[in-house]
Amino acid sequence: MQIFITGATGFIGSAVIPELLSAGHHVVGLTRSQRGADMLRKVGAEAHLGALEDLDSLSRGAERSDAVIHLAFDHDFLNYEANCRKDADAIAALGKPLVGSDRPMLITSAIGMGIATPGELAKETVLDLQHGNPRIASEKAGQGLLQAGVNLITIRLSQIHDIRRQGLVSYLIDAARARNTAAYVGDGAGRWSACHVSDTALLYRLALEKGERGARYHAVEEEGISLRNIAHAIGVRFDLPVQSVTAEQAPDYLGAMSGFATFDMPASSVLTQAALGWKPTGPGLLDDIRAMPRET
Repeated sequence: MQIFITGATGFIGSAVIPELLSAGHHVVGLTRSQRGADMLRKVGAEAHLGALEDLDSLSRGAERSDAVIHLAFDHDFLNYEANCRKDADAIAALGKPLVGSDRPMLITSAIGMGIATPGELAKETVLDLQHGNPRIASEKAGQGLLQAGVNLITIRLSQIHDIRRQGLVSYLIDAARARNTAAYVGDGAGRWSACHVSDTALLYRLALEKGERGARYHAVEEEGISLRNIAHAIGVRFDLPVQSVTAEQAPDYLGAMSGFATFDMPASSVLTQAALGWKPTGPGLLDDIRAMPRET
């Protein structure tokens, strides 16, 4: 298949592309720069010049492809709600040329969208279009395309990691190093699920090749790691004191991440593993934090 990918030069996209190429697919990656185009060609992919904000460029890329994988997202959390709306617009533009066809389109969402009741694991069967998190805009846009006749599949991401990046945890690490304290809020009992980037790349390929129309799949290996334990791993790796802070103090210690640092986001991938034959085997999140280069 010829597969059009947004976010092609990003953290996850850079892992998904070789996974697809090794399976014999042809990859066309969206990039806004010549540098990005050179990076894509170097790994054996074709470049499509455009941008997430250029909706026409997204539609053109999708129109000439057998499948679409949408990975790009603007991670400016100070403008999170606006960026979620931008993501919904991008999804609509990518899906427009696919209406009425069997060509699969994979979109990306957040694992928290699968939590039905606080304290419970997020599950693939849960879809609450009235969810309070602005990221639900991505899944609303996807449902609109599904109803219009697009072969739409949703991948929900946990904290995707290796020794260089760790999803939202990377921002906690940046905040800890900037403020010389690895902080967590209250008792730090909130849990975040996680998955290694290599396992995540495999999941995207399997969902593309074997996924069912309308399905939701979870990129989850570890169901829930406490934020207290995450903070302690950061403290150990970077020789920083670890401190509990109040919700009122959190913005001073965690910056833009203070709003996320009280979220409890445990998740299951039991149904995903059964449906796709996916068995994650990568290192755990805390192991990757402890193995990070100190100069990062």
